[in-house]
Amino acid sequence: MALFRNDSPIGMQPGGDYAIASNPVSTITMNSVMRLVYVWMFLGLAVSAFVAFFVSNQIETALATGANSIWLSPVVLFGSVIATFVLAIVLGIGLTRKWLSPTLAAGLFMLYAALMGVMLSSVLVVYADATIFKAFGSTAILFGIMSVYGYTTKSDLTSMGKYLMMGLIGLIVASLVNLFLGSSGLDYIISIIGVLIFVGMTAYDTQKIKRMAENPAIQNDSNMVLKVSIYGALELYLDFINLFLFLLRLFGRND
Repeated sequence: MALFRNDSPIGMQPGGDYAIASNPVSTITMNSVMRLVYVWMFLGLAVSAFVAFFVSNQIETALATGANSIWLSPVVLFGSVIATFVLAIVLGIGLTRKWLSPTLAAGLFMLYAALMGVMLSSVLVVYADATIFKAFGSTAILFGIMSVYGYTTKSDLTSMGKYLMMGLIGLIVASLVNLFLGSSGLDYIISIIGVLIFVGMTAYDTQKIKRMAENPAIQNDSNMVLKVSIYGALELYLDFINLFLFLLRLFGRND
């Protein structure tokens, strides 16, 4: 998650509100929780896509006609960026504590997805439709493959986490440096590394969420099931979005 990551999973963080349980949980229960994770993730993506297409159409119409539009205001753009960042922090922390109710968490996640759609609208304006669809299709395939791998593999991917986070920090630093350098070559390298990092993140996060879903302390509490589902959806949602954006930069270099 390029904007925010919280790697203290619900029910598994030291000193948190929920302790890990060691009793095994049935495969049916664990699979049910994982299905909810993907349902919430896809709902978030659907909301973001709807808002992004709506806002991008408004922007394109305003640019074509010379009309004023609230969506062209820098205040709206920067406001959505700040609000999205704040919401990510609130969700990331609140979902690992008892003070954020499942209903409020669900509402905040949908609001977060809508604000992300506002941010993504500019992407739809800049890039050609063919490039966007190619990047989205590639993202869906890569994400699906790596999520299935993370879900089914017997290998422990825990050790990958620290290396992926180190790579992500380096990626952010390199991106900030390139804002001043404006190097197309460095941007190309950053995009490739970004794809590799979020491909790995997808597998890592999927396995982490699966292990959370195996916790009886969580699966026996309907409120916790919903909170874990939203937490996992947020993690995978951001993996998908970031993977999409880096692939879009690679495919759209000639746009």
